[in-house]
Amino acid sequence: MKTSWALVGGLMSLMLLTSGCQAKKSNSAASSSTQAASLQPVKPKKQSQAKPWHQYQKNVNIPILMYHSISQGNSLRVPSAEFEQQMNYLHKHHYYTLTTAEAIRAFKTNQLPQKKVVWVTMDDAYKDNYTKALPIIKKYHIKTTINYITSFAKHHNHLTLKQVQKMRQTHLVEFQSHTVKHLDLNELTDQQQEKELTDSKRWLDQKLHQDTQLICYPAGRVNNATARLAKQAGYKIGITTEPGMANVKQQGWYNLKRQRVVPNMTTAAFATLLQNN
Repeated sequence: MKTSWALVGGLMSLMLLTSGCQAKKSNSAASSSTQAASLQPVKPKKQSQAKPWHQYQKNVNIPILMYHSISQGNSLRVPSAEFEQQMNYLHKHHYYTLTTAEAIRAFKTNQLPQKKVVWVTMDDAYKDNYTKALPIIKKYHIKTTINYITSFAKHHNHLTLKQVQKMRQTHLVEFQSHTVKHLDLNELTDQQQEKELTDSKRWLDQKLHQDTQLICYPAGRVNNATARLAKQAGYKIGITTEPGMANVKQQGWYNLKRQRVVPNMTTAAFATLLQNN
């Protein structure tokens, strides 16, 4: 009897030993499989390539839309409902909205990303650009350039630096120069003009960590020295309030025309502002 129990005990020990060896082999195989998988090269994700721009033989014309406040009250104020209708029109009709850098590229190379393009600009940086315009800009994915008066950063009716930074985080809104104090440049001496142009660029460059490329002249008022001073200050392009299509070959880099958007425009009237032939 003792011999039988001894045989049973021996068999059980042998079974346990065999089972343990198999478990170790299984764990070892799993570990080896995991290590092999981790050593496999990771395939890089395919990056979407930007579509090539189209070359044009004729000098490109670009409609630069000019807005100010998104509110009601006078000819410079476009109600938010109308602004939304207009941005929806651009979206529905597949307009490509340009940044400042893209507009410079277009004028420099005589190329466009597509035939239907527009450059949306807003002057003075009113607070309603953040409260009223921004949700619409985001809804329709409209790239927008806001021209900022740097000494107005703490004015109650204008965008604060914090709001500017939040808008830039959307990657839809950029900020360019509208001088320091929004003075009529044609009434200033060359030295005064230089200070308005240089100081505003320096402020934007430092606060927003950018190279400010665009100068938007207050009320479009300039004199014969303004373009030269703007170029010396480091700007690449300048825009006015003169009505019409922007064309560098005809108007020069620092005297580009814009299309003013006024309240109560019909859809047909708005559409005519965009016709770039």
